[in-house]
Amino acid sequence: MSGTVAELETKRAEKTEMAALEPERTLLVFDLVGEHCGLDVNLVREIVHVPPRITRVPNAPHYVRGVINLRGTVIPVLDCAMKMGGSYTDNVAESRIVVAEFEGIQFGVLVDAVREVRSVADSLIETGDASRSGAIGTGYVTGVAKMDDGRLIVLLDLAALFDINELLEEEN
Repeated sequence: MSGTVAELETKRAEKTEMAALEPERTLLVFDLVGEHCGLDVNLVREIVHVPPRITRVPNAPHYVRGVINLRGTVIPVLDCAMKMGGSYTDNVAESRIVVAEFEGIQFGVLVDAVREVRSVADSLIETGDASRSGAIGTGYVTGVAKMDDGRLIVLLDLAALFDINELLEEEN
């Protein structure tokens, strides 16, 4: 019996050692349109509470909620649900603005709730036909992480979702 316990402990140690060597990504996990979504933490600058008032911008695209003043910097706030063809997201107590930066452009993304920061092994991430639900379009998804606890985390491509590369081309 003690040989079996020792074998199990050895296998567990080997598995832990192999997992430590495997490439992984660190993700900010949040709720959006009924899905668990993830974003590479290297894109995230900070997470802020939704202010009582977001200043509307005339003639802005429908998914631009407006702008906020974040310590002297004007940050546009984008609503992912609206951009993906959903309805206007109601702000609730758990709603947050994830301030992201891509290619020098800072913007806020309105999310339903921020859940955690977690490391995910690359082997748990599947690419291809990533989005299984109709809530998030496949053009905005880089992959899906299949977690050990059964959850699926949809990895968003913010640059594609908000046409950031197109904005950069217009700027130049």
